Amino acid sequence: MIGLYGRSISPDDMVYVQRVIDKLTLRNCGIYIYRSFFELISKEVELPDRLDYFETHQEIVGKLDYLFSIGGDGTILDTLTLVRDSGIPIMGINIGRLGFLSSIAKDEILPSIDKVLKGEFRIEPRALIRLSEPPDLFGELNYALNEVTITRKDTTSLIVLHVYIDEVFLNTYWADGLIIATPTGSTAYSLSSGGPILIPGSENFVITPIAPHNLTVRPVVIPDKSRIRIIVEGREQQFLVSLDSRRATIYSDFELIVDKAGFKVNIIQMKEKNFFTTIRDKLNWGLDARN
Repeated sequence: MIGLYGRSISPDDMVYVQRVIDKLTLRNCGIYIYRSFFELISKEVELPDRLDYFETHQEIVGKLDYLFSIGGDGTILDTLTLVRDSGIPIMGINIGRLGFLSSIAKDEILPSIDKVLKGEFRIEPRALIRLSEPPDLFGELNYALNEVTITRKDTTSLIVLHVYIDEVFLNTYWADGLIIATPTGSTAYSLSSGGPILIPGSENFVITPIAPHNLTVRPVVIPDKSRIRIIVEGREQQFLVSLDSRRATIYSDFELIVDKAGFKVNIIQMKEKNFFTTIRDKLNWGLDARN
């Protein structure tokens, strides 16, 4: 059984959704489609008569062999709220822009589906980061694939973040905010804020300040088994905490605990691809006219 998830598709890209549907139908695969995605594409795509629908995490546990995320990297991040700790492998089909996580390009859709159905792929387990305290801020969905971010809200004033690693004082940051990123997230917001690239599986987090008001402050790489405690202060009373694209408001003198989640998410990768080819192709890493 193959699950299909998406959140927005341009009219020009409906042809690629049709290719996915046609290929799975030709291979006699059961198709389990996210209901709002079905409603989005149903008038533009020819669908088989027999379809099942899902809306929640509980409906796919034990039923799906794979989940195909159709869109961009943000679409894959959204699938985490559905897959959670089920271990269901996710394949990202990129019809968005960069497509760093969703690594299957438009012209690779059909051969990649064939390879998945033949078992000719590998699984990349990706570590997640968790906001363990306060427990009620995000409820059960208190984890992220990319990063936990604390930023200012509706103000131009700096915020002050006191950071402790395993109860040892690290630093006080005067900045626009702070990013605690996984290796997966090291190529996202953290990278654009001056953080280093971490290799998936390196078992580290990177703490990257956002526009720090101190020239000597630099990103720090720490073991992912660390417990990170953050106390937030500032002139304003409200601040934002983000887990990937999900946000919540906190208040001055709030205390946060960040650590590693107790499970990983499984990303499907084709055997001929690896992390280094991806950062060269997608980020132009190492690009030099002499090469």
